[in-house]
Amino acid sequence: MHRKIYLLILCLITFSKIFSQQPKTLSEKDQKKEERKQHIAELIKREEDGALIYDKQFLLSFKLNTDGWSALYEHGKYKTISTTNTWFAEFGERKSHKEEKITPTDLSTGFPVGNPFVYGKQNNFYYFNIGIGQQRLIGGKGEKNGVAVSAIYGGGFSAGLLKPYYVTIVDPNTNATYDVKYQGPGDTVFLVYPISSAGITKGIGETKFVPGVVAHAGLRFDYARYNELLSALEVGISGEFYTQSMPIMVNSPEKKFFYNAYIAIEFGSRK
Repeated sequence: MHRKIYLLILCLITFSKIFSQQPKTLSEKDQKKEERKQHIAELIKREEDGALIYDKQFLLSFKLNTDGWSALYEHGKYKTISTTNTWFAEFGERKSHKEEKITPTDLSTGFPVGNPFVYGKQNNFYYFNIGIGQQRLIGGKGEKNGVAVSAIYGGGFSAGLLKPYYVTIVDPNTNATYDVKYQGPGDTVFLVYPISSAGITKGIGETKFVPGVVAHAGLRFDYARYNELLSALEVGISGEFYTQSMPIMVNSPEKKFFYNAYIAIEFGSRK
């Protein structure tokens, strides 16, 4: 009898040790939390090592240029620990430094009337660029909240788009108003009698396409906390050359080559 009791107690102790050694099963929620912690720890470790390790990179950018503005999309493919191959698409507007916007006002009340217009503007100059390039890491993130510095360069095809700039004028003889564009040297009506802009959509059907090439180079400062995010500031220079002169303002020299400096705010992600 005592022997049976002893064996029973021994079995209970053995089973309790076995079950106590079994790992606890985490709930799905706790498991996701644990995986997230491990992922963040791995990202921090990579940042401390100064590396940006990923497969693909996606980026949206808004640029302020010395002669206009542009918006850019960039897609990157990881090549080596320091090099990423990229392709980009960019749309923007180029302006002359001589542009001066005039807001028409009622002389009796002083209140604005009509649409503001740029005196002497001949064409709106838009462009669409597409090309390839590279991002080369110069300095990695030496610490958790460091900044990764990369050299950015690339080039490709540029589609210059010249849209005639229309203004609304008033006929001094009849006081009738109508929309006109610049007709060339000797056109005094366009310069003497404008009272407002005819609107941005006026003249779209007359847009002229001029092919060209583009190249750019800059420095990107990525200050995002984790490698899976991209938040950066970029500064650089850009140049475009077109097969024909691109007139923007009346009585200003027409140019084929345009260059500018830019600063850009960029956001994106990595996978």
